[in-house]
Amino acid sequence: MSVFLRLKTTDEILKILREIYGETPFCLFDEIQNLDTWELWVNRLQRRGLRIVITGSNSRPLNRELATHLTGCYQAFHILPFSFREFLRTFDFEFDPHQHSSEKLGMLLNHLYRYLQIGGYPEVVLGKVPPTAYLRTLIENVLFKDILRHYNLRYVRKLSDLALYLLGQPGGRFTFTKLKNVLPFRSVHTVENYVKYLEEGFVILCVERLMTKLKERLKSPKKVYAYDTGVAIAFKTRPFPDYGLLMENVVALELLRQGKEFYYFQSREKSEVDFVVKEGLEYQPIQVCYDLSDEVTMKRELRSLIRASRELHTHNPLILSWDEEKEVTYKGQRITVYPLWKWLLVGFA
Repeated sequence: MSVFLRLKTTDEILKILREIYGETPFCLFDEIQNLDTWELWVNRLQRRGLRIVITGSNSRPLNRELATHLTGCYQAFHILPFSFREFLRTFDFEFDPHQHSSEKLGMLLNHLYRYLQIGGYPEVVLGKVPPTAYLRTLIENVLFKDILRHYNLRYVRKLSDLALYLLGQPGGRFTFTKLKNVLPFRSVHTVENYVKYLEEGFVILCVERLMTKLKERLKSPKKVYAYDTGVAIAFKTRPFPDYGLLMENVVALELLRQGKEFYYFQSREKSEVDFVVKEGLEYQPIQVCYDLSDEVTMKRELRSLIRASRELHTHNPLILSWDEEKEVTYKGQRITVYPLWKWLLVGFA
């Protein structure tokens, strides 16, 4: 049971909660950051022994105030849309990655196509709402209710144009100067702030280039992805979905979900690798490609991985394909080609 209230004081909220639910050990609050001095009130409730669960669509206000008033007394979780495993679970689809028929694999790939197209928001996955209309409304609410209201922004249309531009090119690279000139904004500083607000509102995910010096990394172009592939489809500018880019977007989200430290990579010869996962002093370059049947495409992907491997002094490059699985030797370097579905379900050792 949910209670929607328009109350002036926090005491009134607690009074109504007790009236409806009685004495409970938990309190659950959604979007409480819209209430003035909420963090002080939550602090008082916690000191009384209540366990508090807070949810919100904007990470910065929650994390900043919690860190200030509840230092050491809270734990933050970022909840992403359904993973592919969770997506399959909603349809009660059971699949053994190690022993399956070709027919069963075909059904799994059909689910993966659908996952790329509609994403992982529960309302969409469960078929309760039309995907495009729902996801457009969802993003508009984040822009115009959460971000604009919280930061009291002046340039409403520019925030919307920026979001549409970035969501329309998953995997694309940008600089703040380029965005300022394209849209146009009055200053690079404003663009930088607006991009940060979109990240904090879980609209876009930005990936930095792997550079040895932090200053160079911050100046380099960033790559952008949607926080959900269904959102990328809902705001797409191309007539047909680019499954290669959607696969790349899904990989970025899965790396984020797993808590990995990852970047994109550009070699000295300007060839690019989609992702480099950094674990300690080790690196793993990962290229994502939907179709490897074309020899020119295959050589381009292999060449980029070889250059990245040599510059990073690593020996475990990986290509995530649609459904191919094999080992390839190119210029003396062994490269693993691995199906995306398998990587999403069981990972890669």
